[in-house]
Amino acid sequence: MTKAEFVAKVAEKAELKKVEAEKAINAFMETVTETLKAGDKVVFTGFGSFEVTERAAREGRNPSTGEKMQISATKAPKFKAGKGLKDAVA
Repeated sequence: MTKAEFVAKVAEKAELKKVEAEKAINAFMETVTETLKAGDKVVFTGFGSFEVTERAAREGRNPSTGEKMQISATKAPKFKAGKGLKDAVA
């Protein structure tokens, strides 16, 4: 599902205009992004949680040459599905 399809579906379910639904979805995404950048966790009980995980620096290999290389530490967003979502999908 693309963002446009998602916006249309939310607009239909919430009985909103597509423009209003898109504003709400954009605000949601911006808020989650800002919260994760601040180092906090976003939790929707029964649905899931968004958090930032830290990956340590490690040594890897260049797949084309086989040469060893250093992979630097990084932060990555992570979503963990809640029980309600897992049960709905299963």
